[in-house]
Amino acid sequence: MAEAARRMAGSLGDAPIVLIAGPTASGKSALALRLAQAVGGELVNADALQLYADLRLLTARPSEAEEALAPHHLFGVADAGDGWSVGRWLRAANAVLDEIAARGRTAIVVGGTGLYFRALTQGLAPTPQVPQAMREAAGAEFDRLGEAAFRARLAGADPNAESRIARGDRQRLVRAWSVVQATGRSLSDWQGEAEGALPPASWRAAALMPPREALYARCDARLEAMLREGALAEVEALAARRLDPGLPAMKAVGYREFAAHLAGQVTLAEALEAAQRETRRFAKRQMTWLRGQLPSWPRIEAAAPQDQWAQFLALYPALTG
Repeated sequence: MAEAARRMAGSLGDAPIVLIAGPTASGKSALALRLAQAVGGELVNADALQLYADLRLLTARPSEAEEALAPHHLFGVADAGDGWSVGRWLRAANAVLDEIAARGRTAIVVGGTGLYFRALTQGLAPTPQVPQAMREAAGAEFDRLGEAAFRARLAGADPNAESRIARGDRQRLVRAWSVVQATGRSLSDWQGEAEGALPPASWRAAALMPPREALYARCDARLEAMLREGALAEVEALAARRLDPGLPAMKAVGYREFAAHLAGQVTLAEALEAAQRETRRFAKRQMTWLRGQLPSWPRIEAAAPQDQWAQFLALYPALTG
């Protein structure tokens, strides 16, 4: 991390970086905006889909009116045809954080993409390239030996990876072994070279985890509101571009369902029901990831915005004092 961000390390009064994560529709954007207004802070996007300009409504990106209330960074900055990686986001986010630090202001990083937060706080390791033939050979070896024997072989080359990979996780076991075969170094060694992480004392965090029933109700209501506000027109415009369906923007929850309606394959009611169902599933996956990957982050478990704000203030009273 550059020197401007390092100067932020220390007490809360030194304009810290605040990280606010949570599943879709949890209220994190409203909480982050309220905090930005309270402290004169600036918002930085940590949502992989809100990066893209093409789908403001479908990705619940802040409205123009909301963006006018505080500086917003990395929202709607990419074209749907330009797929961003975690590494590209991390480089852009670090540059923005340095700029905010140089202004002596609080940066509030908000979003639902857990990998972004993990990269920001733990760094991003260089990704070794493994030829397809070696990946396939490692997979065949796993199938021939069975998991127990394969694990024993991996433990001899990368004991740290073997011990942390869950039982039955064939994909990660094969990946770890193929890295050893392709590079002559263990995956753990590669991961130990992670770069780009914020200094530990420079940030404070909170994860919004409202009750599941309340969250699901918000997910359903949000999709209905998106339709009223014009989400179908966004989907139609993006579908007309005929972009590669593998691009990140094309995987926005709701895009496929509403595109199917526009193509005459399902009714609008059926598309809405399917989009709501997929949004609830997505929110559940996000909550599971946050619990498992960021277990030490303080939780805000209220559902109502005012209660979420009160819980945040109880966690960090000095931040707005």
